[in-house]
Amino acid sequence: MEIMNLKENDLNALGELFEQFWGESSETDKMAKMFERLSLDKDYVLLTAKQHNVLVGFCMGVVCQTLYGNCSPFMVIEDCIVDEQHRRTGIGTALMISVEQHAIRRGCSQVIFVTEKERKDARGFYEAQGYSPGDHKGFKKQLSNQQFKSEEV
Repeated sequence: MEIMNLKENDLNALGELFEQFWGESSETDKMAKMFERLSLDKDYVLLTAKQHNVLVGFCMGVVCQTLYGNCSPFMVIEDCIVDEQHRRTGIGTALMISVEQHAIRRGCSQVIFVTEKERKDARGFYEAQGYSPGDHKGFKKQLSNQQFKSEEV
């Protein structure tokens, strides 16, 4: 298994992985435009896990800046996904270690993310990686397209 940066030719396989996880298809033309933009931004870490050159996992980290305290940045993790046929094989752990190493190199003070309450398997995995829910409560609000018109990428 190999952890590496996402490449443009991985996008179709990534779209299939997202569809497996979320149950909805991705718009690959929009993915390609967004990848072009994000791959140039040093604050985005886009990692894949490949086994025998097949994409079996993905994790995105975003370095966020802050103005409080000593102004240390923090990282937000999103879309940490492992193909259902390859779970419990160390791929998720390898992705998390790699994204944390990026956070350390960037001077991040902490890593944060949100997962759904119902995902007990994921919560157990994250706790095994040293994460804890602590005393915090996450909030999430879905915004409809009727409220805001999104900027074209």
